[in-house]
Amino acid sequence: MKSMKQFLKKLNKIDTFSPYFFLPFILVLYFFTSMFDWHKFEQFNITVSIWPPVILAVICYYIGVYVIDKLQWTIPSFGLSFLSKYVIHFIVFLTILGLGAYILMTFEGGFGISDESNRRNLNPKLNFFSQLLWFGILLLLSYKMILEKHMNWKKACIYGVIFAAVMFMFLLMAYRTPLIIMLFTGIIIFHYVVKRVKLTWFLTTLFVVGFAFSMFSFLRVIMEDQSLAFNNRDQPDIALLEEEAREKLLTAEQKVNLTPQWIRAINAESVTSHIVLSTIIEYTQQEGYLHGQIHKGIFSTVLPGEQISPRMKVSEVVNSISVEKGIIITRENRTTTPTFIGQLFLDGGYLLVAIGFFLYGALISLIYNKVKQEGIRSFHSVAYAFIITLFTVSMHTGLLDLILVLMLGFVIIASSVIKMDKQTVRY
Repeated sequence: MKSMKQFLKKLNKIDTFSPYFFLPFILVLYFFTSMFDWHKFEQFNITVSIWPPVILAVICYYIGVYVIDKLQWTIPSFGLSFLSKYVIHFIVFLTILGLGAYILMTFEGGFGISDESNRRNLNPKLNFFSQLLWFGILLLLSYKMILEKHMNWKKACIYGVIFAAVMFMFLLMAYRTPLIIMLFTGIIIFHYVVKRVKLTWFLTTLFVVGFAFSMFSFLRVIMEDQSLAFNNRDQPDIALLEEEAREKLLTAEQKVNLTPQWIRAINAESVTSHIVLSTIIEYTQQEGYLHGQIHKGIFSTVLPGEQISPRMKVSEVVNSISVEKGIIITRENRTTTPTFIGQLFLDGGYLLVAIGFFLYGALISLIYNKVKQEGIRSFHSVAYAFIITLFTVSMHTGLLDLILVLMLGFVIIASSVIKMDKQTVRY
C-alpha cells in the first residue's frame, strides 16, 4: 500500500500537459485501446500492422521536441510585432462574425443533433464561419483567465459555466471536435493558472470524457432515421465472394454481435481508426501513394464547382479495399477520419509521417519555449494550450479541415507577434 502511494506521488509529479508527455501519451493510448477490437479486425480481414508508422511517428515527434528544447528556440516575430495591439480586437471581430453565422445557420437549417443527415446538410458557408464563434470565445476566455491576478474557484466556476454554454451550442450541431478542443484547452489553462492537474485526476477525467463522447456517438447512430437514403446501412452482396471467404466473414460477424453494441461503442472510434489506418497502408502497397492529393484537397474544397473533400477521398480509398472483402468501412456518401498518421501515410508513406511528426514536435516545442520565456500569464500559454490540443485531436480526425488549419495559422502568428508585459509568474 505504501509503495503504491509512493508510485502515485511520483506519477503526479509529471507535468501532464508538457510536450514530452501529453500528445504522445494520448497517441499511444488511443491505438492501444484499439487492440480490444471485439473481433472487428477479423470481420474486416485486417492483416497489415499499423505499429511501424505509429512508432516512427512517436520517435520523430520526440526528436522534434528535443532538438528545439535543447536549442531553446522560440517562434520568431516575422517582423510583424507592430500588429500586436490589434490581435485581441481581431479575435473579437471573428467572434461576432461567428455568432452571426451561427444564428443564421440555426434559423436556416435547424440543429444537426436531430439527425446525421440534417447535420451533413447544414449550410457549408455558414457552418464554416460559425466555427469562429467557439474559436473566438475560447481564446478570449482563456486569455482573460490568464490575466486574472487573483484567480479563485468562484471565478474559475464562472468561466467554466461560460465555456459549458458555448460547448452546449455546438453540441446542438452534433460536432464533437469543437467540444473536445474547448474542453481540453480549458483544462490546460486551468492546470497552469488555477491548480495543477495531477496525472491521476487527468486519467480519471479522460476516461469519463471518453466514455461520454463514445455514448454520444452511439446515441447519434441509433437515433438515425432509417427511412432516409443517407442513413442506408446496406453492405456489399457477399454472394459474390468465394465460399471460404464468405463463411469466414459470416463467422466473424457472429462473433462481433456476441458483444453488446454499447460496449463496442466505448472504443469504436479507435478500433475504426485502426482498421482505416491498416487499410490505408494496404492500399498504398497495392496502388502507391497519392502524392499530395489529400493535403491539396484541404484547400481545393473552397474552389468553385464540385470538389472531393479529403475525407471523402479517404472513404473512396479504404472502401476500394474493403469492398473486395465483402464489407465496407464507411457508408456511401459519408466521410472517413484517417488519423493524422493515415493522412500523412496516404500521401507520402513513412517519409511524410516522419517529416510531419517532426514538425509537430518542433512547433509545439517552439511555443512551449515561448511560454517558459515570457511567463505563464501570457497569450503564449493560450496559444500553447490550443495548439497542443488541436494536434492531439488530429491524431484521430486528421488535420483536414481548412477552418482548423486557418485557426492554427492565426494562433501561431498571434503568439509570435503579440507583446506581453513581463510577468513575475513563470513555469
